[in-house]
Amino acid sequence: MDVVLLDRDGTLVHDEPYNADPEAVRPLPGAREALDGLRARGVRLGVVTNQSGIGRGLLTRAQVDTVHARVSDFLGAFETWQVCPHTPGHGCTCRKPGPGLVLAAAADLGVPPYRCAVIGDIGADVGAALAAGATPVLVPTPATRPQEVAAAPLVAADLAAAVEALKDRLAAPADATGGAAR
Repeated sequence: MDVVLLDRDGTLVHDEPYNADPEAVRPLPGAREALDGLRARGVRLGVVTNQSGIGRGLLTRAQVDTVHARVSDFLGAFETWQVCPHTPGHGCTCRKPGPGLVLAAAADLGVPPYRCAVIGDIGADVGAALAAGATPVLVPTPATRPQEVAAAPLVAADLAAAVEALKDRLAAPADATGGAAR
């Protein structure tokens, strides 16, 4: 894998429904360390997130972008942010479990989707990965339904365990000269 794409709410940060307040961003324990470990290996990171609050008129894209900046303050830079602003009834292909966000992130980073892993906390994240041809890893939370856990091809207890589960599939760590280790 060259790229790990992550769901935002419930995967990187505590889920605050329709969050428009950057001060309400609270990273999940161990998230920064897990992400820094991926970065040290030369793995590129992106976020794929449904934000239906935009389509519902509860928040603006500018507010979502401000929240994303706060997430980056806590967790480090991400190379791509892909956001679906639509409501579930809109019928778009970008809303997870559709493949659109994963495909857009892969295209933005110049890699084929099969070189991406997607880590998320609900079945829609797994569905989006599978629909796009990426590798899914489910990190269940109390919001995750038991049938989503049962259906997921790969399940991890937390973000660090998800990274560990992908270890053998990830790009080789960069060596001291900046090239890939062989």
